[in-house]
Amino acid sequence: MSTSDTFASFVSCLAGALDEHGLQSPDLAAKLHLSRSHFDRLVAGAAGETPARFRRRVLLERAAFRLLDPDARVIDVAVEAGYSSHEAFTRAFAHAYGAAPRVWRREPTTVLLDAPNGVHFHPPADLRLPSLRKVASMDLVIRMVEHHVWLVGEMIERAARLDDAVLDRPLATANADVDDDPTLRSLLSRLVGQMDMWNRAMALQDYDWAVENGETVSSMRRRLDEAGPAFLDQVRRTAADGRLDDTFVSLQDTPAKVYTYGGLIAHVLTFAAYRRTLVVGALATAGFDDLHFGDPRDWVAEGTHAG
Repeated sequence: MSTSDTFASFVSCLAGALDEHGLQSPDLAAKLHLSRSHFDRLVAGAAGETPARFRRRVLLERAAFRLLDPDARVIDVAVEAGYSSHEAFTRAFAHAYGAAPRVWRREPTTVLLDAPNGVHFHPPADLRLPSLRKVASMDLVIRMVEHHVWLVGEMIERAARLDDAVLDRPLATANADVDDDPTLRSLLSRLVGQMDMWNRAMALQDYDWAVENGETVSSMRRRLDEAGPAFLDQVRRTAADGRLDDTFVSLQDTPAKVYTYGGLIAHVLTFAAYRRTLVVGALATAGFDDLHFGDPRDWVAEGTHAG
């Protein structure tokens, strides 16, 4: 295990054990299958502070966040931070923040203490570890498009297990101007069709809107198998070539209009997010509540399913 891996594992382990005040460095070392001396050396080398000092700082940062709540009692905050007395907590807090807890909470300054490693307490109960790899803005856009293609596929798979009555049930929406009389079927067809349409637009081809009239789920799946990867490939190549400001002529509009590739990607993701939210809600009502609102947060952060 590399030093960075050990440090990341230490942070993860500590995040889950902040309230285990009896836990000492030997216990943390054992959790990582390291000797105490090797553990201390690796963590101190990566963090710029010893494991014990790191833990005390993080607990004080959490205590400072707690003190921002006017209803929180100082003694309760002290106990949660692992101090056996009000006096001991006051001394430690004053040393770190330059003022006693009761004084500091009246005019709080920054909550986060200086740290050589950039790891801080992040409410409600997490530790924030800086990424070892900087993610460029276009990397993020590509991941979001990857997530979109994947999620549409997952929604279609679930829709395949529903009958026509559920697929064609009208869905309530506050934005009737976006889609006329939307149903689960029509929204899924449009999500696939949106990618198919813009693939064709960039190839200077017409799009046959009739395919979306009462489209079967199996047809959507076949179209997605082609349109999804093709659209994602367009985004990847455009981003890699730095051509987001390049323009193309869309024959889908009358008269024809000129768009930028970057504007097209933003357009697709914006309207797709709206339609996906409606679809996920309808699927949840039908008994499929495992898509977590279609939220890309964890998916993007972890790179899950990305290809």
